Amino acid sequence: MARVVVDVMPKPEILDPQGQAVARALPRLGFSGVSDVRQGKHFELEVDDSVDDATLAKIAEGFLSNPVVEDFVVRRVES
Repeated sequence: MARVVVDVMPKPEILDPQGQAVARALPRLGFSGVSDVRQGKHFELEVDDSVDDATLAKIAEGFLSNPVVEDFVVRRVES
């Protein structure tokens, strides 16, 4: 078995209202120095060793993300 992480983020040109709300709230909560926040999704998959990178990319692009407005990164991590 292998552990795979898929991180999905809005593309830079896409507005991120959730991230903007967090960025506006931080100074009110006493946190300074944060100029921007982007909120995304993080997935962890346990897959058989036989699952290849092309299949993982198809899963990420076709099911875990919306490639029109989101970018994704797939990486295998050591357990």
